[in-house]
Amino acid sequence: MTSDNVSIEHAHQLRGVVRVPGDKSTSHRALMISALADGTSRIEGLSTGNDVASSAMIMEQLGAHVERDGSVVFVTGPEEGLRAAIAPLDCGNSGTTMRLLTGLVSSIHGDHDLVGDASLSQRPMDRVAIPLELMGALVQGRGKSVTAPLHVQGRSTLRAIDYHVPHASAQVKSSILFAGLVAQGVSSVLEDVRTRSTTEDMFRSAGINVESDDVAQGRRVTLHPGRPEACHWTVPGDPSQAAFFCVLGAVHRDAVLNIIDIDASPERTGFVGVLQRMGATIESEHRGTHLSLAVSSSALVATEIHSREIPSVDEVPILVVAASAATGVSAFRQMNELRIKESDRFEGSMELSRRLGCRVWSDGDDFFVEGIGGAEKFSTFEIDAGLDHRMVMAAAVAGSAGSGCRIAGSATVASSYPHFFGDLAALQ
Repeated sequence: MTSDNVSIEHAHQLRGVVRVPGDKSTSHRALMISALADGTSRIEGLSTGNDVASSAMIMEQLGAHVERDGSVVFVTGPEEGLRAAIAPLDCGNSGTTMRLLTGLVSSIHGDHDLVGDASLSQRPMDRVAIPLELMGALVQGRGKSVTAPLHVQGRSTLRAIDYHVPHASAQVKSSILFAGLVAQGVSSVLEDVRTRSTTEDMFRSAGINVESDDVAQGRRVTLHPGRPEACHWTVPGDPSQAAFFCVLGAVHRDAVLNIIDIDASPERTGFVGVLQRMGATIESEHRGTHLSLAVSSSALVATEIHSREIPSVDEVPILVVAASAATGVSAFRQMNELRIKESDRFEGSMELSRRLGCRVWSDGDDFFVEGIGGAEKFSTFEIDAGLDHRMVMAAAVAGSAGSGCRIAGSATVASSYPHFFGDLAALQ
């Protein structure tokens, strides 16, 4: 194994307990809300990935004080509020950082420059630029899709808006809500498909007046302006990381795995229902807002998966591995959002399945995987994951459950799960 290439061998048996890193969604928001507050907040369980580290560094650039004491992070927001930074704000590979930050700095008077790596600089930011400009900020980027680097002219007071999000996106919703903290009047966001409620739940915990009402399959979130209060945050495990080990336990021929203490939000755990529908043996235990899962080897059958079941579609690459091990043809419906992730995960997921030995085809925004009836039948393969951490982990799971693989571009896993390969090895 080099710093950017890894070989995965078949694991003959898998046993153990996995505690995945702190939820990235919660971690980003805990840092940002704490930086906006007047006083010191305490954060336990913060994600140690590079994406969240980017958010922490940027909060310091904007005037907050961030201090780590062992596994606990303290964030002190300045009494006078955050201020514009002189240097560019480097979001690294993190789309969550850039989209949420664009809303946050829109509410800070002055000029802000947001940059990212090559992958992030290809991702469309027009989705946040359009509503934020309606609120009175100016967001400039490259081309029609407003890609980074971004230049944002923030305002200390913005206009409230009533915005209908055209595509399901917790990041877009959250960007508007962050800007709405300094808006004149009440802002509302309507989404046709319910996305993760992390931002509005955390705002509520920080003393912000925010209301959520279900509307058919969607939700309307209404926000009153205000300044967050300093809080004590406990970050649960990341469900999207847990999904990799759930699939590994289900498709491997001899596995018994326990994944503990993850976020139990229903918008985050749709993959569990999908796997159970496919025949996976998964036992769940709820403890308040936390969920633990016990997974064991299962014979999977094909199913139909719609993007509304997993609004972020982050779990699709690993569900493709499950579909590849299943019997029958699985359909992945309305998966166009995959095309604008860290890589083109639509094509990347199909290519991974092909390399496992499956027949794969697409029709518009749908694609189909004809499974080969068991991970033990997977071909040995090589793949270049580029700058996409989820494609790295999906390939590693397929290799471990199957006949092994070699992954180029593996170092990018540090963006979200730095000790992924160590946790995987510890189960063997």
